[in-house]
Amino acid sequence: MKYYIIVGEASGDLHASHLMQALSDRDPDADFRFLGGDLMTGVGGTRVRHYRDMAYMGFIPVLLHLRTISKNMKMCKRDVLRWNPDALILVDYPGFNLDIAKYVHRHSDIPVYYYISPKIWAWKEYRIKNIKRDVDEMFSILPFEKDFYEGKHHYPIHYVGNPTATEVQEFQADYKETPQQFRERHNLDERPIIALLAGSRKQEIKDNLPTMLRAADEFSHDYQLVLAGAPGIDHNYYDTFTRDYPVRIVDNETFALLMNTSAALVTSGTATLETALFRVPQVVCYETPLPTFIGYMRKKVIKVPYISLVNLIANAEVVPELVADTFSEANLREHLRAILPGGAGRQTMLDGYERMAQVLGHNNAPNEAARIMLSLLKS
Repeated sequence: MKYYIIVGEASGDLHASHLMQALSDRDPDADFRFLGGDLMTGVGGTRVRHYRDMAYMGFIPVLLHLRTISKNMKMCKRDVLRWNPDALILVDYPGFNLDIAKYVHRHSDIPVYYYISPKIWAWKEYRIKNIKRDVDEMFSILPFEKDFYEGKHHYPIHYVGNPTATEVQEFQADYKETPQQFRERHNLDERPIIALLAGSRKQEIKDNLPTMLRAADEFSHDYQLVLAGAPGIDHNYYDTFTRDYPVRIVDNETFALLMNTSAALVTSGTATLETALFRVPQVVCYETPLPTFIGYMRKKVIKVPYISLVNLIANAEVVPELVADTFSEANLREHLRAILPGGAGRQTMLDGYERMAQVLGHNNAPNEAARIMLSLLKS
């Protein structure tokens, strides 16, 4: 069968690549065409556009690249209809993907599958109307989404398990490197590591990394600071922020880094869940413009009590969230001190991680999603 897949960022590339492999394992004739990244390319098929050419974040970057975004949108719509796949699979990235779903639903009979739901339970809940109208099947990776969609909005979905949990479990099972080998390979010394996960987009890095570095620098005598280099981000860009700090960069090996880390500062997103699943204590942070206003709006507009996946899944404050008006160098430093070895909050956070993991369950998410997709297509 023919599958057209659209992702818009690094985490989507990772999740989609595993879904592609699971589909290939069950469908020997699987043929993929996609807007995605290097990991999807490694599985096989035809890449139409790299997600790096599509991922613009924030009001100003989007405004400056409206022409490019519009061009990509038009190209993608035409390309999907021309190729006429057996299924269109959308992965998160709602600003782009929901528009594609609307167009494809209106102009064809191609079934539209959504893998990794847009976070409409947090904001833009009105998008449920579009999803009900344009998405044939929703494949959820967060357990609380089932009650939101089915209980509140009477829209049946498939909870398939969490792909990040699956990916972490598989990595841990296969990882054979010792801490000493990891350090030697990356020219690191014997001090324990504080990891900095500053995001996968340039705007996120620009907003968050400088404050992360200032907060962590106080601990750089006893700990070494290691930055998780994101796919597609050149060292020259990182150097703009890191040149005055004793920080090393480990490229494209976030999982291996987390296997060898004592604590982390993490930009809100999928990385917070990854960090928790590796049982690394963390401080979640996210800088915003107009922090006081955004902090006020967060309380009034955002429909959920937390922003990190860890806390949302656990339905409790397992990790501190320093966002908008609480995001500051002093707050980051204080919370980081509390989760370092011997810190007052470290064990409590680790206990919370265990409760969160139990809620997630043990399904192999890409395998379960692929099984259901093929069953639906064959029927």
